[in-house]
Amino acid sequence: MQFNYCIMTIWRPDITALDGPRYKAIADCLAEDIRQGRLGAGERLPTHRDLAEHLDLTVGTITRAYQEAERRGLVRGEVGRGTFVSEEELAGDPLLTPGRENDGLIDLGLNLPLYSEDPDLAGALRTIARRRDLSDLLSYQPFNGSERHRRVGAAWVNRHGLNIGADQVVITGGAQHAITVVLGTLCRSGQTVIAEPLTYPGLKTAASLLGLNVAAAPMDEEGMQPRALEELIHKSGAKVLYCMPTLHNPTTATMSAERRQAIADVSRRNNLQVIEDDVHRLLEPEAPEPLAVLIPERTYYIASTSKVLAGGLRVAFVAAPAEHVERLTFAVAASLWALPPLSMEVAALWINDGTADEVLERKRAEAAARQNLARRLLPADSFLTSPQSYFLWLRLPASWLPERFTAAARDLGVVVTPAEAFTIGDIAPPAGVRVSLSAPLERDDVEAGLKILAELLKRGPEPQAAIV
Repeated sequence: MQFNYCIMTIWRPDITALDGPRYKAIADCLAEDIRQGRLGAGERLPTHRDLAEHLDLTVGTITRAYQEAERRGLVRGEVGRGTFVSEEELAGDPLLTPGRENDGLIDLGLNLPLYSEDPDLAGALRTIARRRDLSDLLSYQPFNGSERHRRVGAAWVNRHGLNIGADQVVITGGAQHAITVVLGTLCRSGQTVIAEPLTYPGLKTAASLLGLNVAAAPMDEEGMQPRALEELIHKSGAKVLYCMPTLHNPTTATMSAERRQAIADVSRRNNLQVIEDDVHRLLEPEAPEPLAVLIPERTYYIASTSKVLAGGLRVAFVAAPAEHVERLTFAVAASLWALPPLSMEVAALWINDGTADEVLERKRAEAAARQNLARRLLPADSFLTSPQSYFLWLRLPASWLPERFTAAARDLGVVVTPAEAFTIGDIAPPAGVRVSLSAPLERDDVEAGLKILAELLKRGPEPQAAIV
């Protein structure tokens, strides 16, 4: 479709009756005007400054509104020319509406990476489209990506506190793929992997797929206990440990430097290979140095872009001992052949041009604001968290069982994740649920959901009918 870019519109939305953030109200109004035919494909919208003056808002708010509209496919921006209404077939609803399920529930269950603060994909694709070698991104790539992409991966990993080169980087299709690849490389069917008693559900899925057993080493509010780990190694014969030392999912526990050193000492004494899943580390900049710094010869360090850049990017990097990179690369080839180069090119652009750092700061700030809501609305002693974490661990009083609390919350319109989802084997689930603060697009939904949970904690469960 060819656009007539000479068409100008003096678009003056009325957002006075709309609730919620002003940037979203502007995008909603734009969507409605397109749907009603008041704006047509190719029409040029007012400049950021012009619309800001008319609505008595900041230019930054208008910029964010246009970015939200572009994310929905409503408009397209062209550098130096302005913002234009997109083709009619693109001006529909967003592909996904995170934070509220189709039936209107407030989703505080999924650990999503604050989609409201995601980078501008349309801008990145326009930049990439100007490359002369664009068609190369449709060609088969080396199993472990290009040298340039592995250098970008090393730079991203080193932001987490390591100091590695491109020769130690294995590129994977997200952290889940990384976990599966490393487990498949280190373990054989029937062997045992050690993890915390509450762990990332994706580990359980990967272990089940590979026919592995998962044994739980007890943990406290600081993470896995070293003495218990050593006892379990001797009892189980396990040679691989999976752990999340920083912002453990689901409890948010972060190991101290002393605890990390103790875990490293146990691992070295017992020839234990360590999978260090550190996908949340950049949200906790003051965390002690990773296990991979203490025991680099036996640690497989996973650094993902999904949690701090964009969930759909599906790019992660494994920093592995140099002598094991080739084996991991073969595992990537067997499972994925190679990462799609376009995804890696977008990640590389954002990491190199500073976008990744800007988005990370925005997501930290938004996570902190949502954590402040939790501190204001929930009883102070009822949860564990960290100031910039995407989620918190809500400890339930004795009157509540996790599954019953989860069901009661859902009946009132809120989704949370019970302890059972994270528990290994036949261990009795602790009295708790994970509450994600990052899934809803709007902070208002987070506040509404937290108020419902606070009321549930206060009132306790409804009496159950006696069985006769």
